[in-house]
Order: sequence, then structure tokens, then C-alpha cells
Amino acid sequence: MIQLKRGILTAEKFIDLVESVGWAHPTIEQIQLALDNSLYTACITDGNEIIAMGRIIGDNSMSYFIKDVVVNSEYQGKGLGKLLINDMLSFLKEKTQKGWKFCVELMSAEGKEVFYEKFGFERRPSTSGGAGMFLLIDNL
Repeated sequence: MIQLKRGILTAEKFIDLVESVGWAHPTIEQIQLALDNSLYTACITDGNEIIAMGRIIGDNSMSYFIKDVVVNSEYQGKGLGKLLINDMLSFLKEKTQKGWKFCVELMSAEGKEVFYEKFGFERRPSTSGGAGMFLLIDNL
């Protein structure tokens, strides 16, 4: 039975999922710290197996960032990503005070932009802003 569950993601399962889609990952200690400091984590399970995940970081007020949305390769195309994003957006609307505006950002994997546009996300650059940017720091 496929179920969405909040707050059960472990660093070990995180590694399993990112490896299932061919992504690199940091150390287990760094992943655990990231999970501990996330506002939201959720998994989709099929029985006892975690087959999808996502997390949110942010300031609990104006800015939120969706991170690490991953669906196991064998389960892609079955609506699990949609289930995760809908739950994430619902969580943020519940958490943020009524009447407040807030921004939800993400960095789409190449070629996945259309998926996020279905939820109202806009590509950057857009007519209302500059290019989305990021800086990856290797703090050696």
C-alpha cells in the first residue's frame, strides 16, 4: 500500500533514494544534520520501502525552499512527485499565518521544469524577475 508519511526520513533512506536516481550525495553525517534542520520531510512508502522523498527548509515566515524531491526510478511517472509537492504546498499554507505572502523556491533538475510549472512555479528568468542563481561552496 502506497502512503505519504511526514517526519520519518532517515539519512540512510535518503542515500538509498538519491543513489537510485544516480545522484551523488554528501556524507551521512551531513545528510542527518540537514534532515534535523529541515522544516518538513516526507516520504512515500510502498509497504516498508521508502520510494520517494522531499524536504523543505526556510524561515517559517517569508521564504521556503523545496529540496531533494526524489522518486525511485522504478516508481516514476505514477503521480508520486505530484503527491509530494501537493503535500508540501499544503503544509506551507497550514504553517504560515493566514493573510501573509510567502515565496516558495526550488531548483529544478534539468528537463523537469514542466512538472513544477503544473503547480504554478515560474521559470527564472521570468517577466517579473532575474535569473535563478545558486552558489555551491566546497568549504575545504
